[in-house]
Amino acid sequence: MSDVTRILTAIEQGDARATDELLPLVYQELRRLAAHKMAHEPAGHTLQPTALVHEAWLQLVDAPSQSWQNRAHFFGAAAEAMRRILIARARRKSRQRRGSGAEHLDADALEIASPAPDDQLLALNDALDRFAALEPQQAELVKLRYFVGLKIEEAADVLGISEATAKRWWTYARAWLFNEISPPQSEDR
Repeated sequence: MSDVTRILTAIEQGDARATDELLPLVYQELRRLAAHKMAHEPAGHTLQPTALVHEAWLQLVDAPSQSWQNRAHFFGAAAEAMRRILIARARRKSRQRRGSGAEHLDADALEIASPAPDDQLLALNDALDRFAALEPQQAELVKLRYFVGLKIEEAADVLGISEATAKRWWTYARAWLFNEISPPQSEDR
């Protein structure tokens, strides 16, 4: 049993000090994963990897009756928390671009970032939700790879599957999601 799994078990049994022991063990890995994900954000984004980790951590430890079976389950929950944070952020920005109660400002004084990455993230999230309804384990792999930034080997380890299976699932998931997100091709030639 790993130290992380042992501490997660202690947390589940109500040991309040165990949460303080867990953070130092997982923080650097969560920070590395968040930094990897944030590297794909457009220039000028305001969310930093440290903030993403802290928000995810608060969601993980503040959830009432939260329990994790093992290290893999914990990092899966962390991936989901980071995904929800990034999606909520993209939705907020999308609403703001559409003016939802925003104060009118001088357009010449504003720096405008490209809206495409947030729109793509929201499209991916919607497609991923549909994919999860059909293939929940493969969707979990996508979350770990895309939202947390795990390599195939790491995601396979977290999910308890072979690297070959993870590669097959990743290929299938990418093709399925690409097909869902891509605009339909016209039949005219």
